[in-house]
Amino acid sequence: MKAIGFKTSLPINESESFIEFETPIPEAKGRDILVKIKAISVNPVDFKIRQNSAKDTILENPKVIGWDATGTVEAIGEGVTFFKPGDEVYYAGDLTRSGSNSEYQLIDERIAGLKPVKLSSAEAAAMPLTALTAWESLYDRIRMNNQKDNGKSILVIGGAGGVGSIAIQLAKKISGLKVITTASRPETKDWCKAMGADVVVDHKNLVEEVRAAGFKEVDFILDFVDLNSYWDDLVELIKPQGHIVSITGSASPIALNKLKNKSVTFSWELMYTRSMYQTDDMEEQHHILNKLASLLDNGTLKTTLNTTLKGFTVENLKEAHRLLESGKTIGKVVIEY
Repeated sequence: MKAIGFKTSLPINESESFIEFETPIPEAKGRDILVKIKAISVNPVDFKIRQNSAKDTILENPKVIGWDATGTVEAIGEGVTFFKPGDEVYYAGDLTRSGSNSEYQLIDERIAGLKPVKLSSAEAAAMPLTALTAWESLYDRIRMNNQKDNGKSILVIGGAGGVGSIAIQLAKKISGLKVITTASRPETKDWCKAMGADVVVDHKNLVEEVRAAGFKEVDFILDFVDLNSYWDDLVELIKPQGHIVSITGSASPIALNKLKNKSVTFSWELMYTRSMYQTDDMEEQHHILNKLASLLDNGTLKTTLNTTLKGFTVENLKEAHRLLESGKTIGKVVIEY
């Protein structure tokens, strides 16, 4: 099969930042399913791993990255119970295994779901990683109660990105929250409003803008951009006994002591935790993806696909990475095979 990978971490404009190569089609065993891929999407994690995982070294075999994908189940391992050959699936993958930038891929059935029937392969490929991240942030970390929390306020930092786009929809349409989100350009503001945001504010004057919109403090905050840059603003804006969730990590220590007087809860969210550590509830991602598929099929949620590149080629993969690295993308970038 054809795959696209890299042997060393290079800037995306270098000729060998991605290389095409042939490799055997893997065999499905245990709880793995073999998927013939139809479309993939690219996320910030893709370019971050490409930039950092093979620095100052040349790998013997190319590293294949990529996580979001849709495709058809070609074969199943002897332990598989959720799927059969011919099923259409979508999934966000596993950081510890070979990625989706290939024609076929093995994936554990516990982290795959049945593809939304009414969405195209490209529309569905845009969803798994970001939707799982947003869902886990709201319902596993904050443990949002749709009846108790209905009408409360949430601030989404980075509303026009892939995760922000689906978090706005879930917070508004599923949990009934008042959604405030950050965006600074006219096109990103319009996108956030189309996703369902009640209020869009400029991140450059966050506290002042949120308060000018009528919110002294907010019940929940989701950080999808840069925790260090906004930390003091988040501390000021979060309500006593509120909850902050971040997916961005931090190069330097976060001053959690600033949350003490307000008894605020802080959580990290990493969508790969369940697969990386083979947690007891790993198959919860299978169930979440199936719930999301139903919500996408009945029109409650809509795909966040915004850019489609046609053809599984080195050139298209480079272009997708260029777009993501620019920091200007809106919604999701998908490559359709």
